[in-house]
Amino acid sequence: MNVAHYTEAGPRPAGTVMVVEFELDGQRFVAINGGPEFTFDEAISLQINCETQEEIDYYWGRLSEGGQEGPCGWLKDRYGLSWQVTPTGMKEVFNDSDPKRAERAMEAMLGMGKLDIAELRRAADGVPAT
Repeated sequence: MNVAHYTEAGPRPAGTVMVVEFELDGQRFVAINGGPEFTFDEAISLQINCETQEEIDYYWGRLSEGGQEGPCGWLKDRYGLSWQVTPTGMKEVFNDSDPKRAERAMEAMLGMGKLDIAELRRAADGVPAT
């Protein structure tokens, strides 16, 4: 992680964090402190692909703590940053060659907050929810 601070040249107070470079799971990110006029909104979000329900539960619980849960696997963390916590393989289900299978999965997802892998698969397969 690298951190750079504003200097006396400004435009923010000297010593204020200007740029933070960091890496998450091999992906490089750069965050710039442009000032209070630049706020978070849904124009930026991060997606976490999870292999298991346990991973979904873990990330959902940690990231939504102090934040706000939303629909379809979306949430905002305590800082207002949007995240989507999704199971791997769902893209294939939503693009299934059987349009009814894809439709059932999509309909199930639209009724969820935190995504439930088993329920999404059951819905895609046409098995009633438990």
